[in-house]
Amino acid sequence: MNPTLERCFCRIYLFLLYTYPRPFRLRFGGEMQQVFRDRCRHVSRASSRLPVLRLAFQSAADWLATAFRERFAAIDFRAIWSAGRKHTPRGFIAEWSLTIVTFLFFTTTMVQAYVIPTASMEGNLRIGDHLLVDRMAYADPGPFKHFLPYHDVARGDIVVFRYPEDIRQTYVKRVIGLPGDRLHLADKQVIRNGRRLLEPYTRHSATWRDPYRDDFPTAPGAYTTPRGRDMFAWHVRDGEVVVPPGFLFVMGDNRENSADSRYWGFVPREYVLGKPLVVYWSYDAPTNDLEDWNVAHFVDLAQHFFTRTRWNRTLLIPRPQVAQEAGAGQ
Repeated sequence: MNPTLERCFCRIYLFLLYTYPRPFRLRFGGEMQQVFRDRCRHVSRASSRLPVLRLAFQSAADWLATAFRERFAAIDFRAIWSAGRKHTPRGFIAEWSLTIVTFLFFTTTMVQAYVIPTASMEGNLRIGDHLLVDRMAYADPGPFKHFLPYHDVARGDIVVFRYPEDIRQTYVKRVIGLPGDRLHLADKQVIRNGRRLLEPYTRHSATWRDPYRDDFPTAPGAYTTPRGRDMFAWHVRDGEVVVPPGFLFVMGDNRENSADSRYWGFVPREYVLGKPLVVYWSYDAPTNDLEDWNVAHFVDLAQHFFTRTRWNRTLLIPRPQVAQEAGAGQ
């Protein structure tokens, strides 16, 4: 199993344990953790994705079957009915409140679902890839740092973030520059801190030359946003963009079909939501259907679910790739 995926599974499992009643956790918590570790070790020796999928479904089924069963078994409905509403046991309310809070925390804070609607990362992430995003990937673990080591954003990471020009939108790109990095493009090649980068993850599909796009930075163009113009005004020195403190420079892997930092500037570090963990489902559908789930899309989904699902991408893990520095740039 991929170490990143294994760490995420462990975090999820630890939080899910707290949905069980406290007496149940004290009695069986240790045994349950041991069973989970044994399953992870078994999966780590497998060469295919099927055991990972089986582990995920088996763990989810175990949690659903036992957590709620134990919750209901712990309720004395007769006592609650006879005692009346004013005498509802505080322990009952606290336990169920903890279950609900844990569930909401898990689904909104730790892991988030996201769909790729455009081709800007084509070659690595395809239109219609449905991702689980690890929102704890770059979170400071605080007092739990010995168990959950902290990893900050690094060059080559694929990150999910709030679009700086409209934070209601969510984008996914690859980190090319960190604070202090000097960047420019020469004939589509990225030059970082004077070194030309070899980027095997990129795709170049355009046959025409665009000086703004391919020899960045030149001067603001028609598609440069207000934040992009601010970047040109304050952060271009000697023909290079200098990434300021607290910001990132990101680009799509499909370089000629990506609206990225070349056009709308830097990404504030606090806008980063997490990193893609795994492709849990990939469906061959046009961008409009993925952005607007209308009735026609649900009809299409019902008719073509099995034929348009890209089964070979199930449980695909998007991996960070660090570009190699080839030498002095031109």
